[in-house]
Amino acid sequence: MHSLITGVGGFAGQHLAARLLASGDTVTGIARRPVLWRSGQVDRAPRFDLILADLTHPSAATRAVHDAAADRVVHLAAQSSVSESFMDPMGTLHNNAACLINVLEAVRSSGHRPRILVVSSAEVYGRARDGRPIDELAPLCPESPYAVSKAALDLLGYQYHVAYGLDIVRVRPFTHIGPGQSDRFVAASFARQIVEIERGAREPVIAVGNLAAKRDFTDVRDMVGAYELALLNGEPGAVYNIGRGAAVSIQALLEQLIGSSRAPVTVRVDSTRLRSADAPLLLCDATRFRERTQWEARIPLEVTLQDILDYWRDQEVAA
Repeated sequence: MHSLITGVGGFAGQHLAARLLASGDTVTGIARRPVLWRSGQVDRAPRFDLILADLTHPSAATRAVHDAAADRVVHLAAQSSVSESFMDPMGTLHNNAACLINVLEAVRSSGHRPRILVVSSAEVYGRARDGRPIDELAPLCPESPYAVSKAALDLLGYQYHVAYGLDIVRVRPFTHIGPGQSDRFVAASFARQIVEIERGAREPVIAVGNLAAKRDFTDVRDMVGAYELALLNGEPGAVYNIGRGAAVSIQALLEQLIGSSRAPVTVRVDSTRLRSADAPLLLCDATRFRERTQWEARIPLEVTLQDILDYWRDQEVAA
């Protein structure tokens, strides 16, 4: 099986490439610029090829998709930061929508009919109502430009399936974390700050944003396993939530990481890290996906957090 991953240089993209290579796939990845690989197992694999292409340009997307001629396509390429989307809403919307449209148009013109996985986000739901888990029938109420862009991708995936018969499955992953994630995201940010404190590279204070928000955290290695199952077993045109099904506060996440610190730390709220819109709770109901694939999250949160800390400790500099 030959799989194409757009956004292969990103956090989930690198983990997914490693997963599919381990499953025996030949993998082609598309990245906009040279990739900073967080492990050597992907770029040195004999069955891996990297194409550098800016998918916001139709001609570049067409060349890349046609050259790959893959059996399966996983679309991950996106501007993925909620906070950055508030600083550049137009850039986020244009980038994320253009990348998917250009990839889907390239598939249409290629003569191939691969299975396509469009990765949306649980951010499309906004805030959970009444503290209940969110299933796929919940209304889309995006509260950030990033979430709006992901809702657009989700709906574009459905539209291209209905209008053109493309074999598209959509997923809405809830928060996933793990080793190799950028410190633009909360768990990695906390872990990097702890490691810098341990090394004496910063004062013993962790800067934080809103600690009251609760999120459904899944290890990225479990999440990319779900993506593989969605490719294998998802119903064409369907959409699936993916998440552990348990919500943990950012406060509890921070406390677990501090508990593994090798140096004393204190916590200080940094107003620049507070979002203008921040859903108090996102809790996944993944019943539809579990019934279809028998997937479940297997890696305990405490293992994920320890692996994130160890990843930052293994960096020559905490950067």
